[in-house]
Amino acid sequence: MRNPPLSNPQIGADGALTHLLSTEGLPREILLNILDTASSFLEVSDRDVKKVPLLRGKSVFNLFFENSTRTRTTFEIAAKRLSADVINLDVARSSTSKGETLLDTIDNLVSMHADMFVVRHISSGAPHLIAEHLNRLGRSDIHVINAGDGRHAHPTQGLLDVFTVRHYKKDFSGLKVAIVGDILHSRVARSNIHALNTLGVAEIRVIGPQTLLPAAMETMGVSVCPDLRAGVSDCDVIIMLRLQNERMNGAFLPSAREYFKCYGLTPEVLAYARPDAIVMHPGPMNRGTEIDSEVADGPQSVILKQVTFGIAVRMAVMSLLAGN
Repeated sequence: MRNPPLSNPQIGADGALTHLLSTEGLPREILLNILDTASSFLEVSDRDVKKVPLLRGKSVFNLFFENSTRTRTTFEIAAKRLSADVINLDVARSSTSKGETLLDTIDNLVSMHADMFVVRHISSGAPHLIAEHLNRLGRSDIHVINAGDGRHAHPTQGLLDVFTVRHYKKDFSGLKVAIVGDILHSRVARSNIHALNTLGVAEIRVIGPQTLLPAAMETMGVSVCPDLRAGVSDCDVIIMLRLQNERMNGAFLPSAREYFKCYGLTPEVLAYARPDAIVMHPGPMNRGTEIDSEVADGPQSVILKQVTFGIAVRMAVMSLLAGN
């Protein structure tokens, strides 16, 4: 008998994580468990232990229907460090490019004894569709990780961002966080906002031009600041976002130069934040458009550490999904 669709397909009947599709709706306990598990993997890595056998014998399929060298590479490294067999689907030559449906492709890969799918897709909701399909098939043993879907969510990026915040700030309570840039097209911003609110930060400010801010942002538990200097004032964390030019239809900005003048993070603007504020960016950065090189390479930047932490966080997610 097939299982009915779940209202939250990423949480199993026992309350455990069965897929990672979004940070929205994830209980605080699960978020903290992922962060704590990632910390343990970071400690193992610091001891120069390159591999652990937690996913030995498991097959992880990377299904990237949208380009992302950084995310795919960190997922591949994470899976291999867990001793999994990693299969990268060649999307340019995949059967979906020849007319096969996404779910038919999934059915064929299930027949090849897949244990986990890491899915990046240009369409919002694609990973949810796959997870619900697997549930209908009764395949609770196969797990889906959303590696970014349209404008919707990028949960592992959100998790590595909050991991970075906790690493440097220790405690979420009392923190003021500024998220700056193209909020409208950013799945990272949404994932960060949901995770940070669940973890109890004091204030989240979203900053950007009106054309790049979704309507009714306040309903997500944030305050909207059109002015960059006022927005970053006294903040503990500043998360800069990339302009998502590939998702923009029409002219949202007069020019990149004008954008940098109003919303680029320079040393002068950073001085409005707290002296110990950290600067983050999910990458890839557009220097001179979103962030000045002096800030990106400066002492308050933790951008490269985010990449390192991303491997540990993705190891944690895959390990927990596999039941470890």
